[in-house]
Amino acid sequence: MTHPAPALRIAVLVKQIPKFEEMRLGPDGRLVRAGLELEMNAYCRRAVAKAVELVAELGGSCTVVTLGPPPAVDVLREAIAWAEARGVRMRGLHLCDPAHAGSDTLATARALAAVLRLEGSFDLVLVGRNSVDADTGQVGPQVAALLDLPFASGVREIAVHGGEGSVAAEVRCEHDDGWVQARVALPAVLSTAERLTAPCKVDAVGREGVAHGRIRRLTAAELGPGPWGEAASPTRVGATRVHEIVREKRMLVGTAAEQVAEAVALLRERGALDPDAAASDVGAVPPSGGGSARLGVVVEPGRSHLTREMLGAAAGLAVELGGTVTAIGPQVTDAWTLASWGADAVTRLTGSSIEEDIAAGVAAWAGANDASVLLVPSTAWGREVAARVAVDRGAGLVGDAMGLAVADGRLVAWKPAFGGQLVAAITSATSLQMATVRAGALPRLRERAGRAPVTSVALAPRGRVTVRHRERDDDIDVLAEARMVIGVGAGLPPGDHELLQPLVSVLGAELAATRKVTDKGWLPRARQVGITGRSIAPHLYVAVGISGKFNHAVGIRRAGTVVAINSDPAAAIFGFADIGLVGDWRDIVSALSAALTG
Repeated sequence: MTHPAPALRIAVLVKQIPKFEEMRLGPDGRLVRAGLELEMNAYCRRAVAKAVELVAELGGSCTVVTLGPPPAVDVLREAIAWAEARGVRMRGLHLCDPAHAGSDTLATARALAAVLRLEGSFDLVLVGRNSVDADTGQVGPQVAALLDLPFASGVREIAVHGGEGSVAAEVRCEHDDGWVQARVALPAVLSTAERLTAPCKVDAVGREGVAHGRIRRLTAAELGPGPWGEAASPTRVGATRVHEIVREKRMLVGTAAEQVAEAVALLRERGALDPDAAASDVGAVPPSGGGSARLGVVVEPGRSHLTREMLGAAAGLAVELGGTVTAIGPQVTDAWTLASWGADAVTRLTGSSIEEDIAAGVAAWAGANDASVLLVPSTAWGREVAARVAVDRGAGLVGDAMGLAVADGRLVAWKPAFGGQLVAAITSATSLQMATVRAGALPRLRERAGRAPVTSVALAPRGRVTVRHRERDDDIDVLAEARMVIGVGAGLPPGDHELLQPLVSVLGAELAATRKVTDKGWLPRARQVGITGRSIAPHLYVAVGISGKFNHAVGIRRAGTVVAINSDPAAAIFGFADIGLVGDWRDIVSALSAALTG
């Protein structure tokens, strides 16, 4: 029997970030912060709005928390003003102390968890799924691990109700390429999806109207002896590189047929119509490195493409570090295949596939084997597993790595930052060095011959998260592997997508989309490209009817050649393209399909 939910004590963790449209880099390759406008992280806006909705519906109290320099108080004012306008009283806590400078995600999570402990117990902690300036998705599950709470990622729907002596949240979670329906026992930490609810947004006048007495400023000393900030951060930022691709921005003129003829000639000249032109033989998986170093690759069920990429990379790292590779995870049954991809041994975790249970098993394996490197999928599932293991082992964790190397016997993970404008070399100071790896970032190596012994380990499920249903509406590997991609904007409703089929067929392309398209449900979210979607690196990207906002354009930064088709010659997309065709997309796509077919 379901009972009405009691009043809730809710905390919301928010972050202030730079506005991406205004970001620029100085001559030294660093972000220019002077005069940069700041705002609340997009995902945090949903967390605030949902917390206010829940308190208005169920009763209770709401506290908003941020860690940052003095200007970060503005996001607290915005949250409080939003709540007041809806009849909900909210208080703010601003953890503001130079001692927290240089905090990585683990140090940040420790500080935020300390604030929550200081304030007493909360029934529900809401946090944005990730910060769009870093895209690690680590702080939420790390806070959950530090507070020993269950966690659910990317919550799109939530209903809180009572039970027989317990309170739980029924959630529907939006993951990378599908959905998870689950029951989460409260207290818990939940991360919010971008489309959970209308975002919290308050103008400057409304923010300034919040009374100063509604916000309490906290210092590091009030949280305890620490260490805090850089001293508590197990990761270190090394060299940075500007990750900028110079586009030709060549605008064509004339009739649709004339523009298409010139475009095809240019594409052939660039080799952009040959999907294999940029592909190179990256070699085979090396033989086992041998030696005492133990490297682990966490295998997520149903992620064969990413598993193969990570195992091949781990095998290469093992040769340099002098060690062996273990594939570890639930439902790992094909040891022969895993061995051909780079595994020297397989550890099968039985009894659960829930993230916190898997994390406990992986952490135990890492500790028992004195593991030196652990690679984990950069997916909703993998990020929680990695975050919890990092807390358990006190390990440095690099999120969303796009490249791996070894320097001075240590793992170096290259991570994108600031919307992809920079890539930074991150190292860990801890004995266990961890990284989550994005799909499609690493090459798939040719298979090797070999075998891998299998060991089974039974897990002890916590039972705090019950998955009722999992489903996939797409596959994140599709765009990761695609050499040719056609991106569509909101100006192309689903009924018009069939007009793209001749071009899709002749190019052998996959469809991608802007956020507005996936918001409307016209294509699965796994096809969304941009800051809050995916970053892709096809050989050729054709943008059809896309205006070209920065949020989308950063997702195609690594594309080999970009062609833009738009009727507006002033459309921003042309600034991110090599070749621009101006006119009705129907006429140009039809002519382009015919020219390439012929």
